[in-house]
Amino acid sequence: MSREILLLVDALAHEKNVGKEVIFTALELALASATKKRFSEDADVRVSINRDNGSYESFRRWQVLADEAIENPAAQISPDDERAKGLVEGDYIEDPLESVEFGRIGAQAAKQVILQKVREAEREQILDDFLARKEHLVTGVIKRMEKGNAIIEVGRIESLLPRDQMIAKENLRVGDRVRAYLSRVERGARGPQLILSRIAPEFLSKLFELEVPEIEEGLLEIRAAARDPGLRSKIAVKSNDQRLDPVGTCVGMRGSRVQAVTGELAGERVDIVLWSMEPAQFVINAMAPAEVSSIVVDEDAHSMDVVVDEEQLAQAIGRNGQNVRLASELTGWTLNILTEAEAAKKSEEEYTNTRSLFMAKLDVDEEVADILVQEGFSTLEEIAYVPMSEMSEIDAFDEDTINELRKRARAALLTEAIAKEEKVEEAAEDLLTMDGMDDATAHLLAANGVSTMDDLADLAVDDLVEITKMDAERAKQLIMTARAPWFA
Repeated sequence: MSREILLLVDALAHEKNVGKEVIFTALELALASATKKRFSEDADVRVSINRDNGSYESFRRWQVLADEAIENPAAQISPDDERAKGLVEGDYIEDPLESVEFGRIGAQAAKQVILQKVREAEREQILDDFLARKEHLVTGVIKRMEKGNAIIEVGRIESLLPRDQMIAKENLRVGDRVRAYLSRVERGARGPQLILSRIAPEFLSKLFELEVPEIEEGLLEIRAAARDPGLRSKIAVKSNDQRLDPVGTCVGMRGSRVQAVTGELAGERVDIVLWSMEPAQFVINAMAPAEVSSIVVDEDAHSMDVVVDEEQLAQAIGRNGQNVRLASELTGWTLNILTEAEAAKKSEEEYTNTRSLFMAKLDVDEEVADILVQEGFSTLEEIAYVPMSEMSEIDAFDEDTINELRKRARAALLTEAIAKEEKVEEAAEDLLTMDGMDDATAHLLAANGVSTMDDLADLAVDDLVEITKMDAERAKQLIMTARAPWFA
């Protein structure tokens, strides 16, 4: 019988092109399943086959688990049990069993277990071979539709194109041949499955790689892509060869290349944008076809005010904000569209506010404040800590005036810091009256605007965890303590 097992393993491993270990494991499961039928209760049985001579042993086993975790006494025991002495949670106790004869096992049951394991191993092998080729753009035929999702056969691999990853206005049917982007691999009970997408920006990039040989050759690069699937998209391209026009190369002769991509994407209009390492220039290119008059960059907020002529406003924003939204996604900057009149008004308001700030905090007259704003200063920090050499370039100020302005700016900043600290200390006092509150947490909350028990009571657990980085259980306890007066 032992020889029969070894011959079966050799035959199946060769026939199915899978490792012998997979067959051995499947046989062990089949033998364990047959042995388990001897028990009326849900016992746990393990079978071990000797890989060298084909002999096998059977064991009934119990796992050591905490009392509250025990769900099946037929296969789990408490650490307090006499048999569990010297063991820790997770360990197993095993008792030998008389093994069933291989020839007496329900042949069909054994065959099903073995074939299932073999199929899983085959799928894993096919998937590994597929992933090793690093193919992200896949082509397959729709085998069936399930609840709006398309099951697609890619080679010998079954893949899933979810309904929410299809282009909204296209109508896919069984038998259709489709392309999609491999977004991820999911490993479920039925084995590994490819999850596909036709709306991912990467799908657009891969289609251009397919249509434009210069991209694969490294002469062109796609640096970014943004999509409103089925309607409009933008890609940013860069040339690594000065002789090539990146936009024209992607468009192709009489638009042939971009039209091929558009045809695959259910008529989605594609804007091809010239990438630039200068963020402002990149944004100007991304806003096409709208023409930009000027741009104001706010590095701290990572945003830009994009100023356009009144006549260009509708085109700059696009239908339902589509053009500016895609440009923002493409460049990674928050974009605010303003007309020239709005930009002038905003600039005037900022000028007035900054001048008033300098007059109040530095105790200077309007003339001095105007000079500071006109020279590009917008905060007290800039005046206090900008290099002396830069301040010295202001012709209207001598060295004594500059030193005095820097001194007043630093004094104003110190006063603000002290006032803020006092406010935090004062706010923290209220929180410190709570049970379970400590100094560090109270000060951290007060510094983030949570200055009273009522403020804390209004927070959600997730919000408190985000502010303090404490564990969720403690956050929940603090919030419930803060809410206690509500129920008193």
